[in-house]
Amino acid sequence: MRLKIILRTVLAANAVALLPPVAAAGDDTGQSYYAGLSCQQLWYERNAIFARNGYCFSSPRAIAVFGKGCKPPFGELPSNLKFVVQEIKQWEAYRGC
Repeated sequence: MRLKIILRTVLAANAVALLPPVAAAGDDTGQSYYAGLSCQQLWYERNAIFARNGYCFSSPRAIAVFGKGCKPPFGELPSNLKFVVQEIKQWEAYRGC
């Protein structure tokens, strides 16, 4: 299921940049996985991606939740995850987070 979400995000990345984030990546109904998440949940999802990729967190909130991190690849994301983070940021902006 997660792979399906990532693939749809990659394929629809250009459309997501032009339209409000409504259904670029999602389940079989076309609804984005991120559509129903709160600001706090969106923050967690976005930062969890960076944490899994060794990002060096500096904010007290992120360190408390994910630890300091700092391991290779030091937060460098593969292109498919960059698209996912981009979608999450769009949802955060859309919601006014």
